[in-house]
Parts: sequence; structure tokens; C-alpha cells
Amino acid sequence: MVVASLTIGALVGIVLSGGFVYYEIGRFAEPQVPVTRFDERREIFAYTAGLFIGVPLAVVFVLYRLEITGAALIGAFALLAALVAGTEAAQIALLRSRFWSGPAGPFYALGFRAAVGGILALAIVASYAGGRVSLGVDLAATAITALAVVALEVAGGLLSLRPSPTARVAGGGPWSGAVFGAVGFFLLGLGPIAGPAGGAVAGGLVLVGSAVVYFRLRPLLARIAPPSAVPAEVVPSQPSAYGRTETGVPPAAGSAPSRAGGPRGPGRPPSAG
Repeated sequence: MVVASLTIGALVGIVLSGGFVYYEIGRFAEPQVPVTRFDERREIFAYTAGLFIGVPLAVVFVLYRLEITGAALIGAFALLAALVAGTEAAQIALLRSRFWSGPAGPFYALGFRAAVGGILALAIVASYAGGRVSLGVDLAATAITALAVVALEVAGGLLSLRPSPTARVAGGGPWSGAVFGAVGFFLLGLGPIAGPAGGAVAGGLVLVGSAVVYFRLRPLLARIAPPSAVPAEVVPSQPSAYGRTETGVPPAAGSAPSRAGGPRGPGRPPSAG
């Protein structure tokens, strides 16, 4: 039963997070746009990194829900802080690494956060499928909460981006994202205390709030310029030593090429042999 519940949870988590990456981030890849706005390989690696980082965060999330439903507020708040701080620290480390840094960083951050949300959705669905399955309000609350946690992660990912000249509509940075995530996870943990109906209402509030934040910040993705397909060639403006010029710079006027293939400087005798 445990294996079946984990399989169902994994299927739901991958569908939700992978579907987001396929549709939302895929809008900025060829052939939807003339030139892809990001490196597809790095996007896949960012998503994979989110899956691995999401596993310990999902453990913290499950423990947090157990603590808050058991009215152990001190432990619940400590776990909530660890969950939010761990997520924000992971995104900061991702975007500061040389592999994922650059103007396309928001795309990689979204892929990373979507994968984290997918693992959290796995934990939510697995806990439902591993218990007494009912097709009423319990199923609706689980489905809404799974959607809400993925939406919370991706909206927080955009909100955590620091403002830049090319993305003026970005949020206030990691602190804003941390506060937003803390409020969202607090509601997701507090709602089930009132039963399945309370969990559905809390999940709906988080889902709506996350959608509002995400679509407000979404235009910054369209402002990211596509990477240059061909790097600019560096052409020296002056001849190098010994009268030879670098590739791409024509020889000076009036100079004759030497037998070695380079121009001969003024007053220099021809080479022997």
C-alpha cells in the first residue's frame, strides 16, 4: 500500500510540476518564439535539482503538518522556518552558481521551484492515498492542496527574484518570497485542523493568492532577451609584435607579405632562404 500511495503521489507531482514547465516555460522555447530564451539543458538540470532538494523539504513539510495539527506550535513554527529558509537558500545558491546564473535565471528558478512543489504534492497525495481513501471532500481537499503547493512554489520563485533593470516588475527579493511562502504554508497547515472542508478552503485561498502573484510577475519572463547564438568575435585594433597581424585585421597599406605569410615591417630585410 505504501508503494502504491508513493507511486500515485509521484505521478500527480510529476504531472503538475512537469505540466507547468512544459506549458509555462515552454512558451519561451522554439517554435513558440523565434529563439529560445534559455538553455534547455540547464532548465532540465534545474528541474532535476529541484526534485532532489524537494525530498528533504517534503520531509520537513510532512513533519510541520503533523506538528501543527497536533497543536505543537513551537515545533511547527520551527519546522515552518526551516522549510521556508531551506527553499529560499536553495534558490539563491542555484542562481549564484555559474551554471545557472545570467539573464535566463528566472526560467531556471521556475523549473527548480516547480520540481520542489511537485515533490511536496507527492507527499500530500501519498498521505491521502495511504489512508482511508474517500471520494468526497477529502479527495477535493487533497487535489486543491496539491495544486496550491505547486502554485505557491512557482509564485514564490518569481517573488524571490531581486529587481533588475530588465525585470522591473519583479518582487522585492528573498525576504518577500520568504514571507509569502511562510503565510501560504501556514494556511496549508492550519486549514486541515478544521477538517477536510477547512483544508479545501485553505488550499483554495493559497491557490488564488499564488495565481494573483504569479500572473502579476509573469510579464518579466517576456522581457528576458534570448541568448546570443554566436558570440561576438574579438578583433584587435592594432597589429601585434613583429609586424604580424591577428586574424580578421587586414595588413597595413603598402606592406608586402613575407614568405612566412605575414606582412613585412618597414625597413626590415627579407628573411634568408
